[in-house]
Amino acid sequence: MVKILSNDNTQEKKHKLVEYANGPSLEEINGTVEVPKGKGFIRTLFAYSGPGALVAVGYMDPGNWSTSITGGQNFQYLLISVILISSLIAMLLQYMAAKLGIVSQMDLAQAIRVRTSKSLGIVLWILTELAIMATDIAEVIGAAIALYLLFHIPLVIAVFITVFDVLLLLLLTKIGFRKIEAIVVCLIFVILFVFVYQVVLSNPSWGDILKGFVPSIKTFSNSPSIGGQTPLTGALGIIGATVMPHNLYLHSAVSQTRKIDHDNKEEIAQAVKFSAWDSNIQLSLAFVVNSLLLIMGVAVFKTGAVKDPSFFGLFQALSDTSTLSNGLLAEVARSGILSILFAVALLASGQNSTITGTLTGQVIMEGFVHLRMPLWLRRLVTRLISVIPVLICVVLTSGKSEIAEHEALNTLMNNSQVFLAFALPFSMLPLLMLTNSNAEMGEKFKNTFLIKTLGWISVLGLTVLNIIGLPDQIKNFFGDNASATELVIASYIAYAIIAGILALLAWTIFDLYKGNKAFAAKRELEEV
Repeated sequence: MVKILSNDNTQEKKHKLVEYANGPSLEEINGTVEVPKGKGFIRTLFAYSGPGALVAVGYMDPGNWSTSITGGQNFQYLLISVILISSLIAMLLQYMAAKLGIVSQMDLAQAIRVRTSKSLGIVLWILTELAIMATDIAEVIGAAIALYLLFHIPLVIAVFITVFDVLLLLLLTKIGFRKIEAIVVCLIFVILFVFVYQVVLSNPSWGDILKGFVPSIKTFSNSPSIGGQTPLTGALGIIGATVMPHNLYLHSAVSQTRKIDHDNKEEIAQAVKFSAWDSNIQLSLAFVVNSLLLIMGVAVFKTGAVKDPSFFGLFQALSDTSTLSNGLLAEVARSGILSILFAVALLASGQNSTITGTLTGQVIMEGFVHLRMPLWLRRLVTRLISVIPVLICVVLTSGKSEIAEHEALNTLMNNSQVFLAFALPFSMLPLLMLTNSNAEMGEKFKNTFLIKTLGWISVLGLTVLNIIGLPDQIKNFFGDNASATELVIASYIAYAIIAGILALLAWTIFDLYKGNKAFAAKRELEEV
């Protein structure tokens, strides 16, 4: 096993806001959570439970909501199979990420950086930072809209208020990592309760739902087109909003919070096993939430009733008895409880993502460029940057109609997710290569033939789908009424980006392959 050692000089630089860092991943919490030895399955699982919840949050953040509900409105239960496939792929990738962290004692960013050049490390750091900021934009929009809907706070002020969630983060850092995990789990159950309640009231067709879980050729078809969306673009939207690159970095770091003896292979094997259980249970909850969101689009609302798929539109539709599918829902909607619960769940989702996004930012900064800053400062900087495009969007549409403002914010949120398509291959592919490596993982812990095969199918499949969907995502930047010239420009931009992605992937694979050979040779010399 390889462990990055702390630099002695860090003690002398503690007074600086930004300092050199080349120690264990998330050093403040690394190996701090005690786990029982020789206890029963349930008690041991409870001790390992928590990191999976932090990861699962990314699979049910505000970016997922619109794609799932709109997919249900447009294509009934056709795309629920895509949610299932995405969730299974997520379970596979997160298992590998946790295993990498536990076995190698390095997070994904550290493991990549050890095997690649400094220049590539900087490029990958910037790319991943952009992906985190893209998800942060969705969180800003979701939280600001929730504050507006619940407390009627003007949007500009609500956007500024989201900056102060840094104070919440400061408080959380004082109470201990185990309590942070508990808070995140509670917020997940708030979200789950809200959507279970609304779907049960809608009395959906469970037979049709079960049929929808079986994928068909129609699932990835280019027709029909409803509201500018085809099944293929809807499927790509769900995949893009579900499988996120920063979660792999986060899981490889937080999986190391449990205190185990790394010289004892049995303890390592136990940690890998129970981390997988934790991750799969929490991701199953995320799968249920995303499925409930799509079922809402089908069963809660009348078909085609939601003309505005933004959070504003969904909130209004949940209080409009004419849009709801049955009398019981309409009766409950008159009290306003359905729309209020929706806004509460939206706020809970945004706050959950605040915690995990900040931790991930620290992981990649330390891993790729060996720099560390306090969590509160890191959060403040990234949130202020993410707020800028949202404020610009709000100010530019302030003189227009409410619908124009809502559409602009929804478009910004959807377009911001394009960076996730850029960044995803650069976390998935290295993760698979590293966990396939005997030099890195050892014979006992490297991926089995089955995991390796499923891993390559998943990684190549998601990369190809993201590249296929990229031209349409770029065209969306020009709006629904783009001219022929703008569409041509969008195509040129998309193909230039695709060429850049493929070139950078080739560089990454070459560096990793070369670095892994050197790493394996060094290990052999050490063993001799």
